[in-house]
Amino acid sequence: MSNKLQIHIGGTLRESKRRALDAVARAKRGETVIENHLTFENWESLAKVMTGKRQQLLQHLREHPAPSIRALAKSLGRDYKRVHRDVLALTFAGLVERKGKELHADYDTIQAAIPLRS
Repeated sequence: MSNKLQIHIGGTLRESKRRALDAVARAKRGETVIENHLTFENWESLAKVMTGKRQQLLQHLREHPAPSIRALAKSLGRDYKRVHRDVLALTFAGLVERKGKELHADYDTIQAAIPLRS
């Protein structure tokens, strides 16, 4: 089964509530519902979190969970302080998680819809 994260930019509490209620209704009908949603206030908020280096870090962690930030930095060939900062930002955003002591990024795909309306 694919593990997909859907990123939403902007939107309202009403839209988030609609997604949640729709998932509950489908589950009540007996469907298996596994959804992961992450909402950023605006494009700037997403851009602060998802840099090119952080995307590479996520891709690497997807294939190679790391026992520590130091091990991750070494395997990426990057400076520890910068990787540490990146891991903190991605963890805070909900894109990296710890399972025990290991760092994981368990999504196969991340989809982002960028609204062109305000």
